[in-house]
Amino acid sequence: MVTLAQRFLTEAERQRIGEATRQAESLTSGEIVPMVVSASHDYPLAAIVGAVVVALPPALILTPFIAAPLWLGHHEMWIFLALFCLLALPAQVLVKRTPALKRWFLSADQVDEEVREAAVTAFFDEKLYRTRQENGILIFISVLEHRVWVLADSAISSRIGQDQWQEIVDHITAGIKQNRQGEAIGEAIGRVGAILQEHFPITTDDPNELHDLIIR
Repeated sequence: MVTLAQRFLTEAERQRIGEATRQAESLTSGEIVPMVVSASHDYPLAAIVGAVVVALPPALILTPFIAAPLWLGHHEMWIFLALFCLLALPAQVLVKRTPALKRWFLSADQVDEEVREAAVTAFFDEKLYRTRQENGILIFISVLEHRVWVLADSAISSRIGQDQWQEIVDHITAGIKQNRQGEAIGEAIGRVGAILQEHFPITTDDPNELHDLIIR
């Protein structure tokens, strides 16, 4: 099964981003890792809320049409409950498996927290904290949530303000909305490389320590 992250970028876009990373790292000793994940969390509550919202209207509408011919009168509530239960399960599956629909039921605060936590976890899982000069930087893109997070190691954070990384986030986010994510990510990586070059210029013995692109 093809994941959201795999569908997010074409093969040509992946190659473009990998080349942009290598080109940016040819100017700086900093290690730049762009990473695309399908989602930062499963959000089970979103599927439940979505199931209620999707199943409730048809259950309410259908109840009198079924109950009236059966002369059930005040027993309509049982028809409603039966219909709601029958509709809620497939509705939950539908919401869970349809990212565009599931996105409607996500809490913005929870999304921000889950993406931040997933980015921090990825930063350590991919060992960005272990570069020689503590100058690794992660560009984390979570497709389901439409969120981008930039996380830099200590040496970078001590010299470069967060406002510069917010510009990178805004650039990628705008590109995704325009359906030009590959181009936008490549451009953002180039900007990151230029920023890092001022503080961490390339050295003669600088190896490529980390991945040029991660799709998960």
